[in-house]
Amino acid sequence: MGEAVGQREAALAPALVARDAIVAARAVRLAAGRRLLLLSAPGAAAWLGARGWRALVRAATGGAPAEAVQDALCCGGAPGFALDALREGCRILVLDGGCPGFAAVAGAAQEAGALLLPARPASLDLRELDLSRPAGQARLAQWLAGAPDDSAPIWR
Repeated sequence: MGEAVGQREAALAPALVARDAIVAARAVRLAAGRRLLLLSAPGAAAWLGARGWRALVRAATGGAPAEAVQDALCCGGAPGFALDALREGCRILVLDGGCPGFAAVAGAAQEAGALLLPARPASLDLRELDLSRPAGQARLAQWLAGAPDDSAPIWR
């Protein structure tokens, strides 16, 4: 699974931490069709759940082209939440690679055609940006263009 996962991880779009649908929708609109990955807050599967995450993504993406917006739910170290997310249709998940159930979830993800990441990808946290201001919009555009500003707030 290592080679395939590595290739699929490389295909991930620039990640934006999305904590609410309104801000995420604004980021999607400002992206204007550029590829992006909406990434949940760390461990969001525990408090938001897979259904809540799917609803947030649907609200944020509205009419955005499906191929432009990917989404990933972070399950922390809880394999049960990851399995639930697979059942709910999540196709990119983050699960702590050191958790005891990682291998079992990886097998289930492979069967479902989903990507399981052992760690959160580098991401720009939308709560740190004011997308109504030109500086926030410029930071977002820079991140999506693949030239992130080292001073930008990033989750690792």
